[in-house]
Amino acid sequence: MRVLGVDPGLTRCGLGVVDGAPGRRLTLVEVSVARSAPDAPLEQRLLAIETAVNAVLDATEPDAVAVERVFSQHNLRTVMGVAQVSGVVLAAAARRGLPVALHTPSEVKAAVTGHGRADKAQVGSMVARLLGLTEAPKPADAADALALAICHVWRGSAQSRLLDAVAASGQGATRGAVAAPGRLR
Repeated sequence: MRVLGVDPGLTRCGLGVVDGAPGRRLTLVEVSVARSAPDAPLEQRLLAIETAVNAVLDATEPDAVAVERVFSQHNLRTVMGVAQVSGVVLAAAARRGLPVALHTPSEVKAAVTGHGRADKAQVGSMVARLLGLTEAPKPADAADALALAICHVWRGSAQSRLLDAVAASGQGATRGAVAAPGRLR
């Protein structure tokens, strides 16, 4: 399974693509950070992120997309930017008929490090170890995107099998449904 992990952000958006399957070795396909100028108009910033996401989708042809779930922060401006970028990513995936999963930060940390409250250094170190890299990808947005992809490879494949089984039984769930892990739509 090939997964694009996205750590959404308006200034820096981490994009990481991983190949793998539960119980098998993971392989790094691509990692990058899409950037937008903080002083540019919002629509231009979102366009820059969308262009970068589409380029990665076209170049790597993932089977699924994993996006960090937007969570409440004290800084409303940051939350809005993350939500807007998440929407751009969800739309890009939907245009291609790709299934999307939303994973919480603690779920990703637990999947990669074994502890849901791991810090950024621990996540980066484990991402490097799991992918056979000599050092953690930088900036942290890149490592976080790869952690999202790894989390989905390990946890999302079970969700995918459930969706396929439900769809095959005629109960109406679709492969392309946007759903959080553990929830069927």
